[in-house]
Amino acid sequence: MSQPSARRDAVAGGAGDSVAGVPPRAQAIRAAALELFTQRGYQATTMADIGAAVGIRGPSLYKHVSSKQELLAQIMIGTMDALLAAHRTAVAGAAGVAERLRRATEAHVRYHARHRLEAFVGNREIRSLEEPHSTAVLDRRDAYEKGFRELVEAGVAAGRFHVASARLASYAILDLGMGVAVWYREDGELTEDQIVYQYSDFALLLVGAS
Repeated sequence: MSQPSARRDAVAGGAGDSVAGVPPRAQAIRAAALELFTQRGYQATTMADIGAAVGIRGPSLYKHVSSKQELLAQIMIGTMDALLAAHRTAVAGAAGVAERLRRATEAHVRYHARHRLEAFVGNREIRSLEEPHSTAVLDRRDAYEKGFRELVEAGVAAGRFHVASARLASYAILDLGMGVAVWYREDGELTEDQIVYQYSDFALLLVGAS
């Protein structure tokens, strides 16, 4: 998989974004770690590399973060928490299962267009997580997939969707967003909104919406 561009939008929930209650220095350290994990990989990045990126000498860095593993866990757990929150907000108050699936897909694709580095690191470095962080991320991933699967199942039960496997359909919809994280660029041919709206149409076609 090719690495995404380091250029990023500032959208709440990302590892490098301003987060209420988190000191600016801690946010800068997390953002630097995200960039380096994307460029070099988790294993090849050292705490000294991260400290140099934010102008902090090695020993002083540990006043702000306990380990490289803690930084990876913060990034990956934060990403999943942001996705879960976006999903809940998207489906709240939507009329009808087709509209809920459309809005959930829009939120999913939009997040991945705006947080490409988080998506890249999340997919590549899951093997680098240690317990209990690995289970924490995997549990959140399962919950996120389940949210889409339950929407598909509800649509099938209502006679609105026609698909043989709700689980496979949910996996395919999730792949839509993860693919966008690989190739999307802000200065590309299509705007973020155009991609988001078209991909939500794709999701409804995928489940055979009537």
